[in-house]
Amino acid sequence: MARVLVVEDDPFVRSALIRHLTDAAHAVRSVGTALEALREVAHQGFDLVILDLGLPDLDGAEALKMLRGLSDVPVIVATARDEESEIVRLLNDGADDYLVKPFSAPHLSARMTAVLRRSRPGTTELPHLIEVGGLCIDPQRRKAELDGVPLELTRREFDLLTFLAGRPGVVVPRRELLAEVWQQSYGDDQTIDVHLSWLRRKLGESAARPRYLHTLRGVGVKLEAPVAQAGAGGVLPGPTA
Repeated sequence: MARVLVVEDDPFVRSALIRHLTDAAHAVRSVGTALEALREVAHQGFDLVILDLGLPDLDGAEALKMLRGLSDVPVIVATARDEESEIVRLLNDGADDYLVKPFSAPHLSARMTAVLRRSRPGTTELPHLIEVGGLCIDPQRRKAELDGVPLELTRREFDLLTFLAGRPGVVVPRRELLAEVWQQSYGDDQTIDVHLSWLRRKLGESAARPRYLHTLRGVGVKLEAPVAQAGAGGVLPGPTA
């Protein structure tokens, strides 16, 4: 059972969604406007939000950005917009998945199951700590520090950082990142680039001056400890065995 917030202004669609989700043993709350949705997310704990884009008070895409400022709760966007550029933009803005209307109840259930499976801790045993240079990541507690300072990461940023840090020095193809971090076989490089940009900012680096995150154009991305810089009269450390 999941706690689901349905954000849908069409009373017929809303009623059908509530009936289906309730029959599937989920706990459901529903609202018809973006502002009500933001208020609910700010004060209630949900496992999943189903967000319609055609809301009367605020476009759902803008509501998604505002929601992401409040919470990392997984969001499935329900939209009649099927243009690839629009879908990519929604994924970049923080949507975890999308459904193009009209969709069937089994299709919705399958998408919900996949999103909830990714967002909830799995049964696979995770390493206690991952340390790369000044980075220290605790996958079980979902906490990360850089040089002893806690990092404020979104759920997706944390997953991306943990996946790369678990393979230090290994160049990971973008297709593998989409499959393993986003659980998608379909996507755009821009999705990865946006999250890498946010992650770099929080690590105190940039694409032009990388420390931990390195992009190899046309190949993939790798994370490795920064190379020590020689000080005055100092020498760079040699290779270790």
